[in-house]
Amino acid sequence: MSRLQVGILGCGSFAREHARVLLELQDQAALAAVCDRHPERAAALAQQFTGGQAAVYTDHHDLIEKAGLDVLIVALPPYGHSDEVELAAQRGIHLLVEKPLALDSALAWRMVHAAEAAGVVTQVGFKFRFGAAVEALKRRIESGESGPVGLFSARYFANALHSPWWRVREKSGGQLVEQGIHLLDLARYLMGEAKTVFCRQENLFHRHIPDYTSEDVSAVVIGFEGGALGVIYVTNGAIPNRWIHDYRLVARNLTAEFSGPNQAVIYQTAPSPGSNPEPQRVESERDVLKAQMLDLIEAIRSGRPARTPLREGALSLDLALAAVRSAQTRQEVQLG
Repeated sequence: MSRLQVGILGCGSFAREHARVLLELQDQAALAAVCDRHPERAAALAQQFTGGQAAVYTDHHDLIEKAGLDVLIVALPPYGHSDEVELAAQRGIHLLVEKPLALDSALAWRMVHAAEAAGVVTQVGFKFRFGAAVEALKRRIESGESGPVGLFSARYFANALHSPWWRVREKSGGQLVEQGIHLLDLARYLMGEAKTVFCRQENLFHRHIPDYTSEDVSAVVIGFEGGALGVIYVTNGAIPNRWIHDYRLVARNLTAEFSGPNQAVIYQTAPSPGSNPEPQRVESERDVLKAQMLDLIEAIRSGRPARTPLREGALSLDLALAAVRSAQTRQEVQLG
C-alpha cells in the first residue's frame, strides 16, 4: 500500500514533534510538504526531517492546491486559523488539527461542517486520549465495570513565559483555552457531556510583564449529566519550566489516580465479599503523539472515524469558551 503524503502547515516548535513522528512512521506516511509564512522556518523543517526533499510553501492555498496531499497537519497557533480546514476538506484531504481549533466557536463549527460534508477523516490533537492508562480506565467505564462516575479532578501546572503571542489572550485564548483545554477534553472523554460550568480566573503573577494579558490562575467547576462533577485548576505560576498534569477519577466501583496519561493506579472500591483485589497499575512509555497519528492513518485506511474527530474538538472548545465567559461574568454558564 502506498505511503500517505502528508503536509504540515505551521512550522513552529510543535511541528517538529509531528515531523519526528512521521519520520518514525516513514513506511506508512511521508512528509511531502511544509508551509509557513516564514520561508526560512519551513525550509529548516524540511531540511532537518527530509533532507530538503519536502516541498516548501509560504501560502497555504498553494500547499493545498499543488502539493498532492493525502493528509494535512495544521499546527498553527490559535489566532492563525482561517480557511485552511475548509479548503483541504473540499479537496478530499484528511486532517489532523492541533488544539484549540480556533478562538471562536463559529469558526470551529464551520471546520466541523466542512469536514463532515466532504467525508474526510479528521483528528484533533488531544493526545491525552491516547495514553495507555487513559485507555485502561476508558474500557472499564464503557464496559460498566466502573459503575457510574461521580468526580473528576485535574491540574495543569506550568511556569514559563512561552511565545509572545501565547501571553496575549486575544491571540492564544488564555492559558485555559490553549493549555487547560487538554484537561477539559479529557473530562468530557471520561465523564460525558458537560451541562454547566463555573470559572474564576485572575492574572496574579505576571501583571508587571508588558503585553501579558492571559490569566495565570484558573479554577473550573463542571456539572455533568447525572450530577457528576469535575474540578480543574490551571496555573502558570508553579515550578519554572515544568509542565505537570495529573488527574483523579472516582466512580462507584473504582478510584483512579493518574500521574500522566500513561501512568495510573486503579483501585477497586466495591470488592466482592471476602475479596481484597490488588490495584491495577498501568505503566507505559507509549508515544501518545505516534499513537494519535497511527489512529488517524488506520482510520483513513479502513474508512472508520478517528478517535477524536473535529466535532470533539469543537465541543471541547465550546466548554473552554463557556468557562471563560463564566469567569468574565462571574456566573454559572449553561451548556447545550
